[in-house]
Amino acid sequence: MAVDPLIELRDVNKHFGTLHVLRDITLTVGRGEVVVVIGPSGSGKSTLCRTINRLETIESGHIVIDGKPLPEEGKGLAQLRAEVGMVFQSFNLFAHKTVLANVSLAQMKVRGRKKDEADRRSRELLERVGLAGQADKLPAQLSGGQQQRVAIARALAMDPKALLFDEPTSALDPEMINEVLEVMRQLARDGMTMVVVTHEMGFARSAANRVVFMADGRVVEDRTPEDFFTAPESDRAKDFLSKILKH
Repeated sequence: MAVDPLIELRDVNKHFGTLHVLRDITLTVGRGEVVVVIGPSGSGKSTLCRTINRLETIESGHIVIDGKPLPEEGKGLAQLRAEVGMVFQSFNLFAHKTVLANVSLAQMKVRGRKKDEADRRSRELLERVGLAGQADKLPAQLSGGQQQRVAIARALAMDPKALLFDEPTSALDPEMINEVLEVMRQLARDGMTMVVVTHEMGFARSAANRVVFMADGRVVEDRTPEDFFTAPESDRAKDFLSKILKH
């Protein structure tokens, strides 16, 4: 059990029509922990990730962030999404705004920062993700890997307690994947609490404190990467690993 839980899910259930996508999910993520969620397509990984900042609602169960239940609507929800940032598969940047404006916008709207202060913070973060020189460009002038790093800077700009990553590299060309994972590894080293849905097993091995393996809407295994990759307990996990780790 995590010593200092930041994210707690208890008995969470979710259907899409007749499809039971999350089945009695119970999961705790401790402060400063990196939890990587893996599993076959359709196992419920992305849905799980999206319930944590209420992009998907749940039918039953409880989700608690830093001791507080998820807010229903309105102002509390905007606040939650500032505290639990999300980085998506598609970068969701504003096409007609500069990189700097993309990172500054929510800081001014949600955190109430003045433009100068927001821009200063944005430049610091762009430097942190290796994009200090790109502040005045538009997203379309950047590679996919650079756009995803802008999206990470934008999430960090809110000073979140935790970051959720929903397959952050699956839309990228292979040569760009590592530059994004490297930024994420650095965040992990800096102690950011992270829940990462990914197909990148190398990242799961090297950066995760725990690997959560999902299949058919359930958490099948929740163990250290070392244990999971060397000695998976369930047939589902063995089958999954044999398919993806064949070289």
